[in-house]
Amino acid sequence: MESRISRNTKDHAVKGTQRDRSRKRTLALFYCQNTPESGEAQRQALEKRYASRLKLFPIPCSGRIDPLHLLKALEEFADAAYVIACPEGACRYFEGNLRAAKRVDRTAQTIAQIGVEKERVGIVANSKENPKPLAKLAEEILDRTSELRPSPVLERPKRGKGIKEKKDDHSRKKTH
Repeated sequence: MESRISRNTKDHAVKGTQRDRSRKRTLALFYCQNTPESGEAQRQALEKRYASRLKLFPIPCSGRIDPLHLLKALEEFADAAYVIACPEGACRYFEGNLRAAKRVDRTAQTIAQIGVEKERVGIVANSKENPKPLAKLAEEILDRTSELRPSPVLERPKRGKGIKEKKDDHSRKKTH
């Protein structure tokens, strides 16, 4: 019995999967500025090291993260969006890390309801006894998210250059 899929379709499918595998995943990482070794110089060095794979966003406290921040990152450019928080009980703003955990969980539940893997968002609390620097935490999160397939949100078709959507003209022209 002969396959109904043409050779061109098979070639295209193979090229598509190879392209998906070769595309680097992008991680949006929101981190508490109280994370060890998280100054501007370290942030710039990390972004340079990982190029387009990592986008870092310092925030004064992880409790300031809003689900919209995570969702916007997933919609615009990121395959995953994570938050680095202070250890439980060590937040300088008392409960910021607890609020962040609740918001990240709510965001994970929201994206799961629309059919996107909830593992695309997460939170990592630093250790109280042995705090890790930002670079080490970022590396661990990149490893954790590397197995995710490309984001289905980012795979939307691109409009060609110069093509505009046709808008309905609801204005009435006067004819005499």
